[in-house]
Amino acid sequence: MTFSSLSSASPSGLAARPKRVLVIHYSQSGQLDSVAEQIVAPLRADPSIQVHEETLRPLAPFPFPWPFISFFDAFPESAHLKPPPLAPLSLTGDEDFDLVILPYQVWFLAPSQPVTAFLKHPLAARLLKGKPVVTVIACRNMWLLAHEKLKGMLDDVGARLIDNVVLTDPGPTLATFFTTPAWLIWGRKRGFWGMPDAGLSATQIRNSGRFGRALRDALHGDVERGTGPLLAGLGAVQANARLLISEKAGTRSFFLWGKLIMAAGGPGAWARKPLLLLYVVFLLALIVTVVPVSLTLQALLRPLFKGWLTKMTAQFECPSGSATDRSHLYDD
Repeated sequence: MTFSSLSSASPSGLAARPKRVLVIHYSQSGQLDSVAEQIVAPLRADPSIQVHEETLRPLAPFPFPWPFISFFDAFPESAHLKPPPLAPLSLTGDEDFDLVILPYQVWFLAPSQPVTAFLKHPLAARLLKGKPVVTVIACRNMWLLAHEKLKGMLDDVGARLIDNVVLTDPGPTLATFFTTPAWLIWGRKRGFWGMPDAGLSATQIRNSGRFGRALRDALHGDVERGTGPLLAGLGAVQANARLLISEKAGTRSFFLWGKLIMAAGGPGAWARKPLLLLYVVFLLALIVTVVPVSLTLQALLRPLFKGWLTKMTAQFECPSGSATDRSHLYDD
């Protein structure tokens, strides 16, 4: 898509040049696009802001729903941050933006492959160097280590992460181990066996519009030029540090098994399929045995680790935080 055809005239008190916002996104199921649309709509509607939306398109598209083997075949490259190439971008690298919004999914405890491919693209450093970036995550519930990986890639291109918005599936952790794959692999979003629907609720998606309204006002005041967050006080992120141990175990598992599977060939290679099936069996055994035991032990030992959990929660909620003292200003 190209820059919106918006007037360059500015109301009194605003800079003569319209503010320019780059939105980079990829959504497989469409859920993340719905969130991005809510956030971007207030910016697009403002005549003093120009929005350029860049939709990432892998050369070999990822299907939705995702066939069973293809779904698991994506984890080795996801875990190792080795994505396939993207189709040519509409950007040249010479554009100058005041703010970058980067919505992304979490694939196998890592940023989605298309977003990783963009951040490793030669144009990324030219576009993002020195620019303030707002990340937006929509995922099941485990995003902590994926965001650490993404922050590392932003650092590599010289970008400034100033805000992070996180929207997670409101269902119970154990339930989402089953409902999320059912949605991705079979396209079944509706809950089953007494479990809730997969994905974000309609209310979560609709309420994300408050972030766009806050970003609009921040751009009017040139606040993006500073070093502080633009979305503080809006309940942008609530981190669950209790999942960190499970994330670390899962990340290590994906990395080690991924290394073994990649040694058997590239994505789609027949030699990978037996190893993938073996890993699926291993993963299911892990989910029904180790995960419940781990969660139970963590619940029992929580009083002993209260200080550590508080510290980790605060760390992962930076920079935007979980406070809601400004939410009333931007709620519908």
